[in-house]
Amino acid sequence: MTITLVSSSKHFGGTLAKYSHVSKATQCTMHFNVFLPKSAVESKARVPVIYCLGGLTSTEDNFAQKGGAASRASKYEIALVFPDTSPRNTDVAEAGENSSVGYSAGFYLNATQAPWDKNWKMYDYIAKELPEVVSTNLSIDTTRSSIMGHSMGGHGALSIFLKNQNNYKTVSAFAPILSASTSPWGLFALPKYLGPHDPAVWGDNDVTHLLKHYVSRNLFRKDVKVLIDQGTEDGFLKEHLYTHGFINDIKELGIADQFEIRFQDGYDHGYFFISTFVEDHIDHHAKALGATLHQ
Repeated sequence: MTITLVSSSKHFGGTLAKYSHVSKATQCTMHFNVFLPKSAVESKARVPVIYCLGGLTSTEDNFAQKGGAASRASKYEIALVFPDTSPRNTDVAEAGENSSVGYSAGFYLNATQAPWDKNWKMYDYIAKELPEVVSTNLSIDTTRSSIMGHSMGGHGALSIFLKNQNNYKTVSAFAPILSASTSPWGLFALPKYLGPHDPAVWGDNDVTHLLKHYVSRNLFRKDVKVLIDQGTEDGFLKEHLYTHGFINDIKELGIADQFEIRFQDGYDHGYFFISTFVEDHIDHHAKALGATLHQ
């Protein structure tokens, strides 16, 4: 549980710091950034936290440096944790060859197939290990946690939330992959991580399948509201993200009122899109976390 400070900068009255640690889940050194608001830095007050999961090709730096979330989070005295998106510096030769698998492409799942099964345990890392790491070492109250993500990280945030609904107050996403088992990105990565298509195995790593599973068993929390933003000029919208199909699915499931899915006119898939609407997402999480604005 020991973490090492790599760098730290003052940021919106608090600090944005990068830490490294040896992960038991991924069996390698992992890095994460964390924004701690002023009260957590100066008085060591334990504050609520939002985990912010990045997408394909991202590291722990992209969301932290480009998303603009800390400005609004500082006003609520909420911490933000920005994990890396995959293991690093492993002995898997293929890990750096394709942007849809390997480095920066952990898909927030536990791989079962060699050679990925040793290190690619990103579900265990995000859902189990990282909360314990930040709770032990930082002024963060992990009993007041929430989760959000972008693209592959949107898939991660939604799937991790669905599997651990009592651990997070709410969830939101920017341009999430809503059906990894049908997205070309997922169709490339999932066979490598999970083996040939198996509806049960792949479905356990697919937002739409998970949601149908939990709703059919009356296990989807009725008090949660999910916020999703999607740009209309996102080049990945039609082929990769399944947003329109997902909207039809939640209507058929009778839970459309628990989702606010907003199409933002003219916006694409990148961080200019995220930074434009991230304040709405912080407000969404703050309400669920019981956080109030500070002057």
